[in-house]
Amino acid sequence: MSLAMEPNPDPEHHLMIDHRMPQASEIDPRRGRFPCCIVWTPLPVLSWLVPFIGHMGICREDGVILDFAGPNFVCVDNFTFGAVARYIQISKEKCSICPQLAAYRSEEAYRQDEPSRDLSTWDDALRKGTQEFQHRSYNLFTCNCHSFVANNLNRLAFQSGGWNVVNLAVLIFLKGQWVNKASMVRSYLPFLVVFSLGVTIGGWTFITFLAFFTFLLVGWFLLGTYCFRNLILL
Repeated sequence: MSLAMEPNPDPEHHLMIDHRMPQASEIDPRRGRFPCCIVWTPLPVLSWLVPFIGHMGICREDGVILDFAGPNFVCVDNFTFGAVARYIQISKEKCSICPQLAAYRSEEAYRQDEPSRDLSTWDDALRKGTQEFQHRSYNLFTCNCHSFVANNLNRLAFQSGGWNVVNLAVLIFLKGQWVNKASMVRSYLPFLVVFSLGVTIGGWTFITFLAFFTFLLVGWFLLGTYCFRNLILL
C-alpha cells in the first residue's frame, strides 16, 4: 500500500473496520499480522544514536497495523519505517470495552464527546482513534506515533488507562518480544557501529555529545509528560 492517500468519495471508508471480516487469532510476522498488538520498529538515524527510541503502531483484531505516519495521516497495513521488530500482544481481558463504558482520549477519561455505545469492540476504539488523528498535525516532539498508540490504549482503558509516551516507551523496551534474531540485529547493530566509530574517532567528545543528546531527548518527554501536561498531546 502506498503512503499516498487515494481519492475516495468517503475519506473514512478505507479505515472503517469491516466487522464481517474473519478475525485472525495468531501472530504472523511474515504477513505482517499482529492481532491486538503494540508494534515497534527502529527509526533511521535517531535509533542509531538512541536505540530505545523507535516508531510505534497498534493493530486491529485482524492483525493489520495502524500507525500515525504524518500530518493528518494514519497509515494502514504498511508500517511506515519497515518490518516490525518488537511487539506486545494486549489481552482484551485487561481492557474495559463494553457498551456501558465511556471512551478514553488521554490519561483522563472523557465522557461527553463520544457516546459509549460506539465503543463496544477493540476495532471500534481504534476506528475512533484513527478518525481523530486523521485531523492531527504530526510533530516528533509534541504529537507523534507514541501519542497515537497511547491515545488508543487509553480509549481501550487498557489496565485502567493512564498511558503516555513515556510509560509506553518503557513498556515496549522492557516487555516487547522480538520477532526474531534478525530483528534484534537490525535494531542494535547500527547503534553499535555508530558508537564504535564515534568513540574511535571522537573519543570522550563523542560520548559526551551522545550523553547530552540522550539527556535532552529523554528530558523533553519527561518534562512534557509529567510537568507540562498540555505540551505532549495524546
